[in-house]
Amino acid sequence: MFGFIGYFIYCIVVKKDKALYVLLAAAYVTGAEVFLRMTKAFIFYETGKYAVMFFVLLGILYMGFKKNAISYLVYILLLLPGVLVSLNAIAYDANFRTTVLFNLSGPLCLTFAAIFCYGRSIKLEDFLKVLDFIIYPLISMVVYITLYTPNIQEVVIGTASNSELSGGYGPNQVATILGLGVFILFARLLIPYKNILVHWVMMFLMVVMAYRALLTFSRGGVLVSLIMCLAFIFIIYFSTGLKTKAKISVKVLAIIGVALLVWGYTIIQTGGLIENRYANEDALGREKEDVTTGRVDLLAVEIDAFKENPVFGIGVGQGKFQFREEMGITSASHNEISRMLSEHGMFGILAILVLIFAPMVTKLNGRKNIYFYPFLIFWFLTIITTSMRIAAPAFIYALCLLNIDYAPKKKPALHRK
Repeated sequence: MFGFIGYFIYCIVVKKDKALYVLLAAAYVTGAEVFLRMTKAFIFYETGKYAVMFFVLLGILYMGFKKNAISYLVYILLLLPGVLVSLNAIAYDANFRTTVLFNLSGPLCLTFAAIFCYGRSIKLEDFLKVLDFIIYPLISMVVYITLYTPNIQEVVIGTASNSELSGGYGPNQVATILGLGVFILFARLLIPYKNILVHWVMMFLMVVMAYRALLTFSRGGVLVSLIMCLAFIFIIYFSTGLKTKAKISVKVLAIIGVALLVWGYTIIQTGGLIENRYANEDALGREKEDVTTGRVDLLAVEIDAFKENPVFGIGVGQGKFQFREEMGITSASHNEISRMLSEHGMFGILAILVLIFAPMVTKLNGRKNIYFYPFLIFWFLTIITTSMRIAAPAFIYALCLLNIDYAPKKKPALHRK
């Protein structure tokens, strides 16, 4: 961790193309964050988000930001009343950093990353390089998980999310980041790497990531990845010529075949329990009452909290103390939208509207970004299933705001004698 942070600080300070190195640094941290937590290679739990904030702030210091990015300052300012409410309501023995900053680290990370990316242009080849820097630490994580995993048949005894098959760490976060990796590499199937060997190695890694994501038994990250892939196919299919459409169709049919093989192999490895998991059944094949695994109860509690405190909310981090514990629910919120409603009230609603409409305005203003809708889908579906526990939804949201320059490199003119 200290090695790559030191390396990227050096690159940002010394290299000329500072904007690119800021994005590469933030991308690498985004991909590495879950692996750092898994191996306890961090200073404190939220190191990943703060590292992303540090790099983009360094970029803003060197390069400034566009005046239209002020909408994201408005977003974070709208969350301040909730902080003030929590300062009055916070339990005397509660830690401010773990109670308040734990919930605000995600929004802060999104704010700074969005301010840096808003209105900036980047060449397609550089943008793809940024996405590759998310993949590199994921390769390390997949190798680690594969080596760390015990005998699959011995640890798969039910249909609940399985930490033993997730590197000994949270299945939700592992599935989310692996699902993102699967999508990025799937997109590179349609926009291939120039080096044929690199291309097929990456495609193999995509299959391995998909397999490991399924083995976590956490459905959210896998389903979000699938929706992103479908959205990307739709976008690229209807924005290309007939010849390219034919190539895409062949590749999509091939990947469907591979996906079915991976699914079948996973069913065999898990004794059919993965099939039960996605059918919302227990190990005996009985249908579970709650397909959301308790998330509906959390949502109901947070909606009640909003109804009781509709203007300023109950305060950042106070849901756990004031409402969830009273209902016998000890887990933290899984839905960032409902959390903002309960803890920030009407100000939370306004903040959500800023996040939804600000990127749409950039799109309407002619910003070109073929990844815009898949990445926006990832941000929205991730924050309503696993909240903003990791930096990925914040940074991926920021990448939506970039304008991609698709112009090919100009070849040097030949000089006549």
